[in-house]
Amino acid sequence: MGSTPKMKVLDCLAPLFIACLAILGCTQAVTLEVKEGNSTCIKAELSALLFITYTTFNSTASAQYSACVESEKRLLFSALHALLCHLMNSLVFSPQSNVSTSLPDSTSVDAASSSCGAAGRPPWLVAVFGSGHALGLSFAKNGSFYSVTNLTLQYNLSDTLLFPQSNGSGVVTVVSSSVGIWAPINTTYRCASPTTIRAGGAAVTFSAMRLEAYMPGNDLSPAESVCAADQTTTTAPPTPTTTVAPAPTPPGTPATGVFSVTNSSGTVCLLAKMGLQLNVSYVSQAQNKTVQELVNVNPNLTVTSGSCGSTTASLVLTQQTTTLNFTFSMNSITSQYHLSGINLLANWSDMTAPFSASNTSLDYLRSTLGRSYMCNTEQTLLVVPAFSLNTFRLQVQPFGVTASQFAAAEECQLDQDQMLIPIIVGAALAGLVLIILVAYLIGRKRSHAGYQTI
Repeated sequence: MGSTPKMKVLDCLAPLFIACLAILGCTQAVTLEVKEGNSTCIKAELSALLFITYTTFNSTASAQYSACVESEKRLLFSALHALLCHLMNSLVFSPQSNVSTSLPDSTSVDAASSSCGAAGRPPWLVAVFGSGHALGLSFAKNGSFYSVTNLTLQYNLSDTLLFPQSNGSGVVTVVSSSVGIWAPINTTYRCASPTTIRAGGAAVTFSAMRLEAYMPGNDLSPAESVCAADQTTTTAPPTPTTTVAPAPTPPGTPATGVFSVTNSSGTVCLLAKMGLQLNVSYVSQAQNKTVQELVNVNPNLTVTSGSCGSTTASLVLTQQTTTLNFTFSMNSITSQYHLSGINLLANWSDMTAPFSASNTSLDYLRSTLGRSYMCNTEQTLLVVPAFSLNTFRLQVQPFGVTASQFAAAEECQLDQDQMLIPIIVGAALAGLVLIILVAYLIGRKRSHAGYQTI
């Protein structure tokens, strides 16, 4: 779909306004909090620049248009004359103006419109400023991460100081659902670089942003999820040479980690012991092409969370800008459980955009209630074409854990095959030795039978 002239104007002029206001120091940082009682659920520290295109009123052309309409009435609404009047009407309202303004330090949270998400409503942060203007962010939680699902901007064209000679009046509302702001739960989203979000005939550029929703405390979490723009290096590129870059070194076998999830009473309800290796295909910023990378999960740098239920359980592993989510399902009729879903969110420094992959119809690691599943042999779990997961020395038990220990294990077919091979080889060698021994005894007996007593 091609860009409209209005979008082209925004693309061209917005960076210019941003640069000018940054140089002049016009943008201001504001702190906004949504509270429920004495607890803070949403907090944002940011600067925001609003760039709005609106149509203006041409008084001369308006007078001509009014005369044209009166003439049209006298001419009994001639079709040709009506067409000329409508063409003139486009002249009246076609001129456009652009206005740029930043959130003032007097910006405040609208407590009536903002919400922590009670009664099934999504969490909302609504900031009000000026003469009837508002900026809103709605949030949602998906598994182990939260995101800004919508940005809403309301601007009041009746504000003649901000919109001089506007041909309209009243509040205009524009919405964008392509925001691209997300982070793991209990993590602060941080982005110092300017981030522009377009909505209708407006654009909002955030900078110096620190933001968190679903907060566990009243202050931003010290753990941060850094946006991709901040992760790119600003150093000058090296002088091109003819040296071919070496192939990336394989990461080797990952370390084995022990992970557990506790229920509301503090009892361990899920146990896992495994080494994990991510196999991801993504578009590289440095190479400007799709690359495949193996990344080991370091258990010493991993934060574990999750939940336990009677028929579903989850294990969430978060390592800096990477979140890996396992979902286990139980069949209450057969008392069998299996790994039914894997979700990966990654925002690595070389990625052109955050990577997301999910599959909720898997059937891996199947075992019986009251037993754990074990597979020491390396397994490859295919999730989507661009992402697979390699497991090493794995043992999991998502249901029926007692005394914080694994129950007796059901071994995977790969381990059984690995054990069967030496048995088969040993049996073959024993058989070969037996055959040689029998042949030797038969040969010896025949040689003795050839001698006759004199």
